[in-house]
Amino acid sequence: MSAPHTEPFAFDTVQEAPGFNRNNRFRSRPNESFLTLTEDDAVVESLTESVLIQGDAYFALDLLPERSIQTVVTSPPYWSLRDYDIDNQIGRDESLDDYIGGLVRTFDKVRRVLRADGTVWLNLGDAYTSGNRRYRAPDKKNRARAMSVRPPTPDGLKPKDLIGLPWRLAFALQDAGWWLRSEIIWNKPNAHPESVRDRPTKAHETVFLLSKNQDYYYDVDAVRGPNERRLRTTWDISTEPRKRCHGPVDDHPAVMPATLAERCVKLSTQAGSVVLDPFAGSGTTLLAAQQLGRRWVGVELKPEFVELIGRRLTNS
Repeated sequence: MSAPHTEPFAFDTVQEAPGFNRNNRFRSRPNESFLTLTEDDAVVESLTESVLIQGDAYFALDLLPERSIQTVVTSPPYWSLRDYDIDNQIGRDESLDDYIGGLVRTFDKVRRVLRADGTVWLNLGDAYTSGNRRYRAPDKKNRARAMSVRPPTPDGLKPKDLIGLPWRLAFALQDAGWWLRSEIIWNKPNAHPESVRDRPTKAHETVFLLSKNQDYYYDVDAVRGPNERRLRTTWDISTEPRKRCHGPVDDHPAVMPATLAERCVKLSTQAGSVVLDPFAGSGTTLLAAQQLGRRWVGVELKPEFVELIGRRLTNS
């Protein structure tokens, strides 16, 4: 395990921004134990409580204090794979370069709020080129795959090419100054079936461990592998689909398994740490952090998913 925290945790106040109405600060239900903001709200001087922000991560991260986050556990929307039916969503970029560039710029904002010994756990799945077919046909085995609009095939790639999205982003982040420390293969024993008949069914995704600096906090004993060995780079973790409880929005099309989020949080934090997910989705990272006794910050663009996160965290 690397050296323990060297930066003090800050516990202070919320600084009011111009036009900020303190009476609007708590928009959550009375029994929620976290602060709910939008990207236009106050600048948070320090994180005395968990915070949920509705808005674009690129702008919302400006609300957070510098060097306040111990680790980031996140899975940004994959390029050309889902349509979340909201303006300015990541993943619906017309070009692959725009998608990669947008994420790199957002992670520049993440770097500002990450502690000197902080880390990032980044989960990203791969995709295939559309062959310039500007839609994705429905798949009876995966109804969430259908899309009415798809981007053209990127320059230099061919129809049906595997794009290599995870490594393209990893190399771009490495070029931007991040330390690329590990590639984890998340193997899915219960992988979703596919209708393709000319290649093996995809049954894994990639998780990268990145760090802000050469030395960082990592608790090598927090999670052990089989026979109490040190954790290897292949993780067998089943997907965890959830049934609808409060309407269609509860059927989030891309839910991170709680086991995966918990493992990352355990390895990179300790009591008193703050965990960030700038693409919170259904809130699994935030729920894992809360259940492990960590504070958290979540950012989510879609208001309906913010409501879903609030329900999950309040009912946990």
